[in-house]
Amino acid sequence: MSMFESDQFRWRETYFVLFDASRRPKLKAVVKKLGSLNKRFTLTNPAACEEGLFESLTVLAPDDFAALDICYVAGEEVREQALELAKEMKGPECSREDLAKIERLTQLDGRFDVLHFEQLVDSSGDDLDDLFDPSGLLVVLDALVELTGGIAVDPQAGAML
Repeated sequence: MSMFESDQFRWRETYFVLFDASRRPKLKAVVKKLGSLNKRFTLTNPAACEEGLFESLTVLAPDDFAALDICYVAGEEVREQALELAKEMKGPECSREDLAKIERLTQLDGRFDVLHFEQLVDSSGDDLDDLFDPSGLLVVLDALVELTGGIAVDPQAGAML
């Protein structure tokens, strides 16, 4: 079940982890890595392809009043979007290190979409922003980057993390 189907959560933003599709991890490796990050995370809805490679997973982070839907996407769509992101991010203010990452983005053909949801905490559907904490998202993004050797991107801001 996607968190979009739950009336207890509201989508806030989507982040990407772009990587070489040949480095796509096994579901077991992702579950092990994310499960070790925080004892309060609950991992649900794990899915893998026939070869055991990661397809999707939901991370519930109740202490953060948040949840993450993570799904794998690959192919030409990813490559085209990576090229667009690279164009948007490239500028004269970029450091040498950032320019190298931006150039690397153009070669990547695998992506994790990390959809960040906020848990609604009262019956009116209003959010209480002081409870919503993005720290779980950042920890998960770092872990996915480590697993894949990829690059985390905030596409709304046009920035690498």
